[in-house]
Amino acid sequence: MAESKTGLRKPVFTKVEQLRPGTSGHTLTVKVVNSKMVLQKGRPDGPQVRQMRIAECLVGDETGIVIFTARNDQVDLMKEGSTVILRNAKIDMFKGSMRLAVDKWGRVEVTEPDASFSVKEDNNLSLVEYELVNVVDG
Repeated sequence: MAESKTGLRKPVFTKVEQLRPGTSGHTLTVKVVNSKMVLQKGRPDGPQVRQMRIAECLVGDETGIVIFTARNDQVDLMKEGSTVILRNAKIDMFKGSMRLAVDKWGRVEVTEPDASFSVKEDNNLSLVEYELVNVVDG
């Protein structure tokens, strides 16, 4: 068997202001500005009751802020003031605005120590409304 020397690629970190609709594979270091639970319900799933939780968290870096949708176990990691690394994050569109999310192919990691940057709160990318425009060649 031939040994492959491909190894892991070093992640390229993205800044919040670089996020665009329909993109994925982002790795970001962000601070949690606040976190608000928007859905919490139990679901009887056989012998154990599974809890479904969704929180909308305002996260950002020195370039801007965006809403991050935390699901289930991710909710516990998104504590106000903590610094997290979002790996393989993607942009979901919700009512015409951007939401950052990490699905089963990504990871949310709490980092120590906290990041040294201060969050630029006057550039909220989730407040920008996008409209889907179909382009027809003619």
